[in-house]
Amino acid sequence: MFEIHTDPTLPKAQVYAELAASAKALVSGEPDAIANMANLAALVWMSVLDLNWAGFYRVIEGELVLGPFIGKPACIRIPLGQGVCGTAAATGATQLVPDVHQFPGHIACDAQSRSELVVPVIVDGTVRAVIDLDSPELNRFDSADATGIENLAAIVAAFL
Repeated sequence: MFEIHTDPTLPKAQVYAELAASAKALVSGEPDAIANMANLAALVWMSVLDLNWAGFYRVIEGELVLGPFIGKPACIRIPLGQGVCGTAAATGATQLVPDVHQFPGHIACDAQSRSELVVPVIVDGTVRAVIDLDSPELNRFDSADATGIENLAAIVAAFL
């Protein structure tokens, strides 16, 4: 059993280092990608403060399909290139959005979301999934968050 108690006074680099270590331990030896994504969504939810959604979208037959998550019900399918998640999947680049209402084509699954961080999970040069974090706070995410979740995406890539 994992017990996570995030100290809001810790530097983000330390929070994300602990998240990465916990993630590796959690998925070690488990070959099922869905089970691992479910546990990692829960781990992120417990470790990263001020979220209202944390989870995965998987690339299946040319579109993003909802994967394991924690938060309100979400959009089930997102075309590549649309919204923040679809843009991350289409470009293979992290999308750090301080204000989702300023992002052209933003898809509002939860009207309370104000900022978003989406990181592609790349396996052998191909985007296979994205990690999506939403927050009800404007400007919630910064480059330290992006780097931390990019490190998590590398861990995820090892079991997809």
